[in-house]
Amino acid sequence: MAAVLQKPPLRARLAPLVRGYDGQFLLAAAVLALLGQFIMVSVAYDIPGRVADHARNLLIAVAVMAVVAQVPPQRLQSLAVPAYVVGVVLLVAVELIGVTRKGAQRWLDLGVVTIQPSELMKIAMPLMLAWWFQRREGRLAPMDFGVAGALLALPVGLILLQPDLGTALLVLASGLFVIYFAGLPWRLIVPPLLLGGVGIVVLVIMEPQWCAPGVDWVVLHEYQRQRVCTLLDPTRDPLGKGFHILQGLIAIGSGGLWGKGFQSGTQTHLDFVPERSTDFIFAAFAEEFGFLGVLGLLAAYAYFIARGLRLATEASTLFGRLLAGALILVQFVYAFVNIGMVSGILPVVGVPLPFVSYGGTAMVTLGASLGLMLSVGRHKRLIPS
Repeated sequence: MAAVLQKPPLRARLAPLVRGYDGQFLLAAAVLALLGQFIMVSVAYDIPGRVADHARNLLIAVAVMAVVAQVPPQRLQSLAVPAYVVGVVLLVAVELIGVTRKGAQRWLDLGVVTIQPSELMKIAMPLMLAWWFQRREGRLAPMDFGVAGALLALPVGLILLQPDLGTALLVLASGLFVIYFAGLPWRLIVPPLLLGGVGIVVLVIMEPQWCAPGVDWVVLHEYQRQRVCTLLDPTRDPLGKGFHILQGLIAIGSGGLWGKGFQSGTQTHLDFVPERSTDFIFAAFAEEFGFLGVLGLLAAYAYFIARGLRLATEASTLFGRLLAGALILVQFVYAFVNIGMVSGILPVVGVPLPFVSYGGTAMVTLGASLGLMLSVGRHKRLIPS
């Protein structure tokens, strides 16, 4: 042969795999990931293996994100129903043969690995509802919102039975965001919001009577009642139920404007801050880096959420817009609830801070969510079929 065929260089072969992704969204996620690793080094350097394990979890999340991002939105639609059905079946299996830990039955022992099926629903729920509204596009009727509500209520109810209020709220939020973006009328949104506001006011007024010993709230487990009552008045049991909230507030307040410095938080490293590498890592961060550090972290989250919403609005299909919009706002809910519970404005429900809190399952779920959003953004110029 006159010409010799040469193998394309590695860069040319890898280019199609990375072309078309939203660079600013990736940059925002990368900044938060680096901040998360930096914060972990600062607050948990004296916990054996914690820093290295967090770095490993981040790398696994990046790998999951890269794989999921290669799946086109059309393929994601075909996976929506199977993912939802498998998730619900696994939740039923948890109720029947699940593993109990710390008083809650939330896990399934598959022999090789133990899984928490409720985590799957954080992805499967918005996928399913986005698929449903995509099918009903152009002929949406009030009954379609009723069907969506039923699809949402089933897994949320099963998760509440475990009991796992925190995960149930996150799954509920992921579904409600899809329903709202699909065009839920305001006349159906305002009454529940008003009812919730009235309920909060009544709860604050009636706190002395309803939080008295021996009072049964019926609709909540006793530990859930205690969490709400502790939020309303953490000083009622400062060395018991209220210890976490009070110590978190002390740590946040003691950080002042500039913070106590890298690896120098006294409340943190003397173990007064509970779960300082997981649920209460924001309190440890605020103590060491102060008000200005907190502003920087919040600004990074704000930019990340804004880019995610921009990515969602530019999607080429209703499915992509609903899915990406719900997934990015769920990350907002994660951050808001975590910071709120550490700051004493929300009950402690065990919700991690995205990119920052230690946790393998939560990090993998985050990676999958980012991959789904990147997939939607990459195909935003495709003509919907």
